[in-house]
Amino acid sequence: MKKMKKIALHWKILIGMVLGFLVGYTLTNMGYVQFVKDWIGPFGTIFIGLLKMIAIPLIIASLVKGISDLEDISKFSRMGIRTIILYVLTTIVAISIGLALVNIVNPGSYISEETLSELVAENSETAEGKIQNAKAQGEAGPLQPLVDIVPENIFHSMSENGLMLQVIFFVILLGICMILIDKEKAKPLKNIFDALNDIIMKMVDLIMLIAPVGVFALMAKLVAETSRPDLIFSLIVYGLTVVVGLALMIVFYLIVVFFYTGRSPMDFLKGISPAQLVAFSTSSSAATLPVTMERVEEHLGVDEEVSSFVLPVGATINMDGTSLYQAVAAVFICQALNVELTMGMILTILLTALLASIGSAAVPGAGVIMLIIVLESINFPSELLEKGIVMILAVDRPLDMCRTMVNVTGDATVSMVVAKSTGQLGEPNPKNLKDHYKN
Repeated sequence: MKKMKKIALHWKILIGMVLGFLVGYTLTNMGYVQFVKDWIGPFGTIFIGLLKMIAIPLIIASLVKGISDLEDISKFSRMGIRTIILYVLTTIVAISIGLALVNIVNPGSYISEETLSELVAENSETAEGKIQNAKAQGEAGPLQPLVDIVPENIFHSMSENGLMLQVIFFVILLGICMILIDKEKAKPLKNIFDALNDIIMKMVDLIMLIAPVGVFALMAKLVAETSRPDLIFSLIVYGLTVVVGLALMIVFYLIVVFFYTGRSPMDFLKGISPAQLVAFSTSSSAATLPVTMERVEEHLGVDEEVSSFVLPVGATINMDGTSLYQAVAAVFICQALNVELTMGMILTILLTALLASIGSAAVPGAGVIMLIIVLESINFPSELLEKGIVMILAVDRPLDMCRTMVNVTGDATVSMVVAKSTGQLGEPNPKNLKDHYKN
């Protein structure tokens, strides 16, 4: 009897996503919104919670292991410089694509005053909260981001996923010091982190077994919580502009992967697709990080020494999708509210979006706060700011899902390029799911 072929994980997740949409849509139209929120939604919350639970331990274990394995501080500095330069270059490409598209399509001309009034009435309270958060960040000094990187209490930083950059700073410093001291003295601590890294990666494997169920629940809850779809459709041109820009960014990644690493674009997409789908459903690069690391190492062939450094840094500072979105959204708002943009203002948007993407937290909704900072950098009229933010809030959630998927894809691409440049890109070595129950 012929053995039935197992369904790949990315197909299971995609099926879960589609079923979640259908079930959420059906039950919502039958009036069972509260049922979806109370009895289906919690499973999605649990799935995200599991991923967030291991995010900080994974960063600590993998970064310390990756840096200490280098055994040479010069090798670490070379990898670090390459990583930062590549992340900045891909972000500039993303912003440029966004600015070009939004000026060609001119989506702001499709927004009517009536739609604007309805959006303001429904979302003004949310917009005001985002504006206040952005103002608090904007009032800080120009070097405040550098100050914020250094933790006053590392144990407090480890307790909050939003302070991931502080954890990365401490862990990099710890790893460097382990290289600098005598190897025999560092060995006991290194063995602990090596073992911790293996344990956390096994935990990722186990959590991914329930990924299809978690994604199903997340999608069902998202559909149940979506109100006024007519307003979402009224902003479809703006949304499509962002989505097309994000799609072009994916094409750019595939071109880079093909020409620089020699790998098939389809193999790349197949390898990273489960991480893309988890990123799409969670809207969080930080929550997706454990999945991204597992896929990049096992299914794309990136050496753990590279992935353990490049990916945690990327989840914190590389936000290609977010920066593209900020460029499109900023120009779109100006178009819709008849605020004239000069070439100098467009260049300011490019620079500010680049810097904002580096400081943007890898959590859902952070892009809106950074968008406000981008708008204020071009002296956007304060009396129109609330209207502008309200416009993009109506479709921010689905676009947040799309741009997070691009963020994760960008991280994977850069990790492959860095691995190739250092001779650490090998062949994929995926593990069978049944192996997760061993040991």
